[in-house]
Amino acid sequence: MADQYAQPGEHKRPTDIPAIRWEEPPEGPVLVLLDQTRLPTEEQELVCTDASALVEAIRSLAVRGAPLLGIAGAYGVALAAARGFDVDEAAAALEGARPTAVNLSVGVRRARSAYRAELAQGGGHEQGARAALAAARRLHQEDAEASARMAGHGLALLDELLPGGGHRVLTHCNTGSLVSGGEGTAFAVALAAHRAGRLRRLWVDETRPLLQGARLTAYEAGRSGMAYTLLTDNAAGSLFAAGEVDAVLIGADRIAADGSVANKVGSYPLAVLARYHHVPFIVVAPVTTVDPGTPDGASIDVEQRPAFEVTEVTAPQVPVAGAGGGIPVAPLGTQAYNPAFDVTPPELVTAIVTEDGVVSPVTAEGLAELCARPSGVAAG
Repeated sequence: MADQYAQPGEHKRPTDIPAIRWEEPPEGPVLVLLDQTRLPTEEQELVCTDASALVEAIRSLAVRGAPLLGIAGAYGVALAAARGFDVDEAAAALEGARPTAVNLSVGVRRARSAYRAELAQGGGHEQGARAALAAARRLHQEDAEASARMAGHGLALLDELLPGGGHRVLTHCNTGSLVSGGEGTAFAVALAAHRAGRLRRLWVDETRPLLQGARLTAYEAGRSGMAYTLLTDNAAGSLFAAGEVDAVLIGADRIAADGSVANKVGSYPLAVLARYHHVPFIVVAPVTTVDPGTPDGASIDVEQRPAFEVTEVTAPQVPVAGAGGGIPVAPLGTQAYNPAFDVTPPELVTAIVTEDGVVSPVTAEGLAELCARPSGVAAG
């Protein structure tokens, strides 16, 4: 494939609008989100004044992506506290908004713990709200730092597995700055390779059912000056067969204690293809995505999405007729199997890259050792 669209060394951010930010206008604090359902055609923001609005934004995927969901959950608790709502009630609603992404619960619990700790020490409600906000801001900053470390570890691994550069990387779903306090997870590794002049091509799966690859990863790749090509999910096999894929890079929404990886649906078939074609299959995710409380892949609660996300398509400025507000592409009443995620067993994963190092081969013992390591201390 021709690579004339690559611009090595380009450091432009995909968008100047933060994916999430806290603001304090005169009428009270709010959480402002870049509405990812409107991308790539429109850059619009949503303003959440309470946790219930944030819950709806999470369920509709206006805000999404494992690390960002953790950050959003923490800010949501802080918002409830600052606005005088019941913090425990808000925390429970936020945790239940999307069941598979463990980072959401991690962020919620972290901010709620900070709030409760302040109250336990004799602080008032206002002091508790400030403690929750401080916890959310720390998590936000830590994620940005973790993103940079993941990019470094991931690029080093790519160079070790594929010496000589010229990497042709296939990615699935969206894992860039739209889902992170920094530049993302798997996408951040590809971006680091691009900036180092070692990325030849980024293959972008469209990623069903909501086309996060087509709408969001292509959006970020194009604005970052990367050479990329979009493909339908079911075209990936032909790319492997043609020898056009050197590595697969994906993110994760939950990693079980045994190393099973839940990621956007379609990831498991890529792992099978990669194994058959002897291509590295690499998962990039923060340590907070590892859930020791989930023993194996069968224990992961896989979110089921509405059928209309498959049976309809949406397009701006076009009259709609479907139950979900889109254009029907299947007969009325058609049932659809629409899981948001699938689970890849550890034996199909070449490596898991985190901010604290790389686990390869992927085993329960290796993951447990990584999680026990002090944060920021990579394996020597």
